[in-house]
Amino acid sequence: MSTANTVDHEQYVVGVDYGTLSGRAVVVRVSDGAELGTGVHPYPHAVLERSLPASLAGTERALPPEWALQVPEDYREVLRVAVPAAVKAAGIDPAHVVGIATDFTACTMVPTLADGTPLNEVDGLADRPHAYVKLWKHHAAQGQANRINELARTRGEAWLPRYGGLISSEWEFAKGLELFEDDREVYDRMDHWVEAADWIIWQLCGTYVRNACTAGYKGLYQSFGGQDGEYPSAGFLGELSPGFQTFVADKLEHAIGQLGDRAGTLTAEAAEWTGLPEGIAVAVGNVDAHVTAPAAQAVGPGQMVAIMGTSTCHVMSAEVLREVPGMCGVVDGGIVSGLWGYEAGQSGVGDIFGWFTEHGVPAYVTEAAAAAGEGVHEYLTRLAADQEIGEHGLVALDWHSGNRSVLVDHELSGLVVGQTLATRAEDVYRALLEATAFGTRVIVETFRDSGVPVEEFIVAGGLQKNALLMQIYSDVTRLPLSVIDSEQGPALGSAIHAAVAAGAYDDVASAAKQMGKVRRHVFVPDEARAAAYDALFEQYLALHDHFGRTTTTMRRLKAIRRDAVARRTYEVSA
Repeated sequence: MSTANTVDHEQYVVGVDYGTLSGRAVVVRVSDGAELGTGVHPYPHAVLERSLPASLAGTERALPPEWALQVPEDYREVLRVAVPAAVKAAGIDPAHVVGIATDFTACTMVPTLADGTPLNEVDGLADRPHAYVKLWKHHAAQGQANRINELARTRGEAWLPRYGGLISSEWEFAKGLELFEDDREVYDRMDHWVEAADWIIWQLCGTYVRNACTAGYKGLYQSFGGQDGEYPSAGFLGELSPGFQTFVADKLEHAIGQLGDRAGTLTAEAAEWTGLPEGIAVAVGNVDAHVTAPAAQAVGPGQMVAIMGTSTCHVMSAEVLREVPGMCGVVDGGIVSGLWGYEAGQSGVGDIFGWFTEHGVPAYVTEAAAAAGEGVHEYLTRLAADQEIGEHGLVALDWHSGNRSVLVDHELSGLVVGQTLATRAEDVYRALLEATAFGTRVIVETFRDSGVPVEEFIVAGGLQKNALLMQIYSDVTRLPLSVIDSEQGPALGSAIHAAVAAGAYDDVASAAKQMGKVRRHVFVPDEARAAAYDALFEQYLALHDHFGRTTTTMRRLKAIRRDAVARRTYEVSA
């Protein structure tokens, strides 16, 4: 710990985690990582998936399938509400806060003017869907992603293997190309195509700095061994779509800050929002998944961290650089400096369980859960836990929100095989839990097969509270499973970066050792259960390869759905 700033009183930092549906702030003591107070603020507009409401656009405007938008003012509200609430709950003097840092879902993109004003706040653009934030799970750019992948393979682009050979529809270039081709007027009005992780830092300190994490993983910016990097070339972009060749130079390229560095200091306006002292350190932005690794003290090689919520992001560091098929990317210093940071993920996990309990559960289950004084999730988990492995006779594919790794295809969809008239809700529920574990095993084995060892599995996020789910993951992967000892893992990780940016620690790794929290090997694999899961996993793999690699059935069904929705929308508007 640095002694340069030794003071007579304790110092504190604030970490703010921007999730899919809410923002969470936590006040953390710098000396030991103790979490003293939290504040949560749900986004008033949540996720806009079906329409732009009249309250925003003047008149309600329907959105096509696979869209997911958000409202940037909701993010500012988190600073005005959650941060003061966390400080109040902590009972500390705000004058002793020395830094603030944030993390964000990614890839979440904000189109802005030169001064950072989001385009949806520009006069005349509030009714234009492309002027709003495109959330990470906006998957409408799959067609653009397919063309990027095809052209990159044809041209033999050297950067493609660093992303597992496939670019996701969730990422900056696919979403940017979608904007360019679908609403050229909004594209031309845009000065910056900004990751939300960087936009919120811009709001805090008045300075726009691109963080190395999203630039490397989501923005196709590649550097080697700390050297200056580069984006895909103008020639590639122009061949992709005439006129798009200036995308990087005109809309994307900007100064890049390293993780844990100071982006600037808190402005007077942001100090008024948050109640924190003007001039304190504001750390360079980061991604919710990657920032969690230090919070779980997972800054060494072989430690895979799974941030399990609505989706799951898998991150880990390694001493070796390898090309791992279907991964989201490998970035020099993408998690901590000095190691290669890898990312993979599953686009739907908690979202799948939530969908099933909301739309797939009969009334008698809801009534029985209420009678037992339990939520539907808890009730179904208890029933499912009584089953033997394979007793339900089912196997499912966890693609209800597409596949992020290793197939990188958001045209894929969910599937449950083996249902009979004897199938009950708890059977399907357990099969869905197992499907997400099987998806994780595919990712783990792909890493290992590529020469990147995975030795420990560490879980963060709300789903770690489900003991059945955690044991299933340990048995399916045959890995000891540790859990982060914090209910606010990403926010704690951000607080760790704030402490480094404030000069309290020399680097993220040393701060993580002092401030991070983890409980080691809470769940360990049982060989008998693991062997039983091998038989189910074999069937999962057969379905995975058939529907993911061989047949186009799922993709054709998505196309049929889009056409039907377009016809209905046209008929209604006519």
